[in-house]
Amino acid sequence: MSDHQPPPVPRGLAASALAAALCIAPTCAGAQAARADEVTLSEISVSAVAVPTAAAAGPASASAGYVGGVSGIGGALRPVDAASGGIISGAQLNSRPITRPGEVLEEVPGLIVTQHSGEGKANQFFLRGFNLDHGTDIALFVDGMPVNMRTHAHGQGYADLNFLIPELVGAVEFHKGPYFVRDGDFASAGSVRIDYLDTVAQNVALTSIGSFGYKRALSIATAPLGAGNLLVAGEAQTYDGPWDVPDRLRKLNGVIRYSQGTATDGFSVTGMAYWARWNATNQIPERAVADRIIGRYGSLNPTDGGDTGRFSLSGRWSQTDETGITRANAYVIRYRMNLFNDFTYFLNDPVNGDQFRQLDDRVLGGGEVAHVFQGDLAGLPMENEIGVQTRTDSMRVGLFNTQNRQFRSTVLDDRVVEASAAFYYENRLRWTDWLRTSVGFRADAYYADVRSDTPANSGRARDGIVNPKLGLVLGPWAETELYLNYGGGFHSNDVRGVTATVDPASPLFNVARSPFLVPSTGYEVGIRNRSIARLETAVALFRLDFASENLFQGDTGTTEPSRPTRRLGIEWTNRYALTPWLHLEGDLTVTNARFADRDPSGSRVPDAPTTIASAGVTFGEGLGWFGSLRFRYFGPRPLVEDNTLRSRPTALLNGRVGYNFENGMSLSLDILNLTNARADQITYFYQSRLPGELAEGVADRHFHPVEPTAVRLTLAGRF
Repeated sequence: MSDHQPPPVPRGLAASALAAALCIAPTCAGAQAARADEVTLSEISVSAVAVPTAAAAGPASASAGYVGGVSGIGGALRPVDAASGGIISGAQLNSRPITRPGEVLEEVPGLIVTQHSGEGKANQFFLRGFNLDHGTDIALFVDGMPVNMRTHAHGQGYADLNFLIPELVGAVEFHKGPYFVRDGDFASAGSVRIDYLDTVAQNVALTSIGSFGYKRALSIATAPLGAGNLLVAGEAQTYDGPWDVPDRLRKLNGVIRYSQGTATDGFSVTGMAYWARWNATNQIPERAVADRIIGRYGSLNPTDGGDTGRFSLSGRWSQTDETGITRANAYVIRYRMNLFNDFTYFLNDPVNGDQFRQLDDRVLGGGEVAHVFQGDLAGLPMENEIGVQTRTDSMRVGLFNTQNRQFRSTVLDDRVVEASAAFYYENRLRWTDWLRTSVGFRADAYYADVRSDTPANSGRARDGIVNPKLGLVLGPWAETELYLNYGGGFHSNDVRGVTATVDPASPLFNVARSPFLVPSTGYEVGIRNRSIARLETAVALFRLDFASENLFQGDTGTTEPSRPTRRLGIEWTNRYALTPWLHLEGDLTVTNARFADRDPSGSRVPDAPTTIASAGVTFGEGLGWFGSLRFRYFGPRPLVEDNTLRSRPTALLNGRVGYNFENGMSLSLDILNLTNARADQITYFYQSRLPGELAEGVADRHFHPVEPTAVRLTLAGRF
């Protein structure tokens, strides 16, 4: 990129540049790389767009099963300027050797994806000094559909990505911080939007076998149909894991999609179906292992586990005219989950034990409509974007005491309707060759109706919030740009905690109501540099304040208010295309997370990560050998507020090597936890009670271990 303004977008620009053409930033070149295989379209923007660098383009996929194709029909990803945002291609994503589907999102710099239970349960996420649990402050979307479940039986924002098929991912857009008008609930720490392919370049069928009973079969095929294309994908998987009580995961997954047109004038309709059943080895107390009651991979309740199903129908549509582009998407999702957990053993019930069942049964639907107006202001290139989003959930959420998965009593069994609507507006203006701005706001309104089996906890709730969103980009000078971002955000609390007045387990005791919407405020200054050929490096300094981290505790059915928090941190990301066939990357995030008020108990935020680092090398180009080596470091975290107890760090190394044959066959070998590290995926500190212990229980570390070294062999055919 030179210091002068790049040339305007030519007609016939590949649709891979659509997202770049629709934002006035020349640094939107990553969007071009993510869409390199798409069809052509006419110029619709007055914006200037840079030619993508080699570092942004990404290598050929180091994956036996990824074939690439066309994505974005009816709705392209739309990046917004920030040093911490970006676009990831499907090829990059699939080059990672992974244990579980959600781990592909660790390609997002600074994001940790782990698991503290059975493989069918939602992952646990860590980002920017947050223990995001299963999704409280990271908003996840697949093809425009929200993955986070509000007022969920297990935890607010629960985001189960186990239905994700990595080989179908065409591109991923990620943002961090609450600076972007499209991001609302759960997006304070960040958001990730995943787009599936509309068609594949070649049909593919693969089979994988591996350690601990791992078996997987996948097939993806595309065929012309009428004026468009039909894509069909099916997946089946089994997995036991190293656990003394095998997970016995059984998973079925399917996608069918019909698409016509292009990213700017087209539509797609998609159906998805997913079902899974599993056993679960949850986190276990260290004393149980030290006293040889169980082994490192043992379980204190062999009947923990669950089942879940997700069925969806969604559509995306876009149309371009002389004023700009209009996009719309809509979805309806049928979701059900049964989860059996036992974290405290005999602390609450010394006779029958503490196992409980969480039931979530819901239908949700919603959509988004947005229009981008192209124009100018006094001769200055300008865009205005206006959008509306809606979502409604109708659900049954229940908590029941169980023993060996058999019903004993009801704690709560509620019917809830929760609806929201949002309006957003943003103006993007290029003032000079070296100055552009984005100014906008987002207004959200929420309504809920709770019908509880405890009448005192029934009720209706309303709330709303308006947040500004501001961005400024300076440059480029010497291949360098400076970014400043500011914005307000929020997360919603489980609405049962908003209407509740008594403890559902002990109705004689009153509880304090929590706020419906909890505001956050974020600040960021960043710099991106491309002065070294094929190297892109970015540094971002950020701050995020939360007024309160009140959350409804789905495991107990009560609201547990927390204190205001502040997080300060720095992120450093690097992508280097050393040669066309060899790519390097390295990321480092350091965060200081503290409670913002004074309290004798201490100022540390439990489970908030301080240091996250990763590094990787990917090689391969077309036919012949390919491979990948990935290192991930998850630093120690405070387990209690006074920092007297801390978790141990986790350092993992995963590797892959494979070969692409001329006849379309590919063979690859993944080695997971290559060094056989005896590390923990997660560590908590709380009280539990084993048989024979005192009634008040014992405060102890509870951990879920990383799986030992495992190998997985994949054979794929392209046709």
